[in-house]
Amino acid sequence: MVVDDSLENVRVLHQVLKNEHDVVFALNGEKALEIARTQVPELVLLDAVMPGMDGFAVCAELKTLVETKDIPVIFVTALNGFADEARALNGGAVDFITKPINGVVVQARVRTHLTLKRQSDFLREMTLIDGLSGIPNRRCFDERLEREWQRCERAGLSMALIMADIDHFKSFNDYYGHLEGDACLKTVAATLADCVRHPPDFVARFGGEEFACVLPHESLDGAKVVAQRMLDRVRALAIPHTQSTSAPCVTVSLGGATIMPTRILRPASLVTAADANLYQAKKAGRNRYFTEISPGVNLASVQ
Repeated sequence: MVVDDSLENVRVLHQVLKNEHDVVFALNGEKALEIARTQVPELVLLDAVMPGMDGFAVCAELKTLVETKDIPVIFVTALNGFADEARALNGGAVDFITKPINGVVVQARVRTHLTLKRQSDFLREMTLIDGLSGIPNRRCFDERLEREWQRCERAGLSMALIMADIDHFKSFNDYYGHLEGDACLKTVAATLADCVRHPPDFVARFGGEEFACVLPHESLDGAKVVAQRMLDRVRALAIPHTQSTSAPCVTVSLGGATIMPTRILRPASLVTAADANLYQAKKAGRNRYFTEISPGVNLASVQ
């Protein structure tokens, strides 16, 4: 994304970059932030001096938002003082290019920073995957839940969360052994992850034999459809579990909740509600999905 109040500068940078990259642009800071939140560009070329919100303020705002904080920012500006460069770099920018624009230099630096970002993204992604199950881990869950919460809050949309727990898993491990237990965890994890259909939805390993399914922009009815699908798909695996008092095969218990994100509420409130319903599902005999109505949180019971 190119951000500059001069349309001529935007044209020059677009001409320099268009053969290698898709370029979007903004002529002011406010529009830049709107585009960054909705389209999440891989890199931002940012002018420092603009009417209204200047580049330094835009950079600072980008670094405070969960979905944009990791976007590399390169200042491209007529400012050429050491103090200006230091201010930009200390504010979170990765580079500082002075005008007039040199196309070869801009191309080279953009390539370098995109390569570094992709390498960093790959390494970071490796730290967000659970080593056993192969699905997102708890750290990834926490980060993405926060990010989706902010998006739903801005859009005025609800979001749903389903907590899932493999029934009587300790008994399974004790009877069949830990290798079979690991295999069971991996199979159930893959099955649950395959139950979500929309790009923002995801399933993560919450801890032990417990999983969490985040459904941004989803209503309670939509969450029930996903929960029922999870129950049916895990039952259909028909993994023998002779030690279970719930069924002759491996099953899951699920607790779901929906909530309308606000600045007052935090994502932990949704986790707490879904976890409370998971407890109720277990208390009611396991191998089921549980919800119920409570203030601010939607909860029904599906067998």
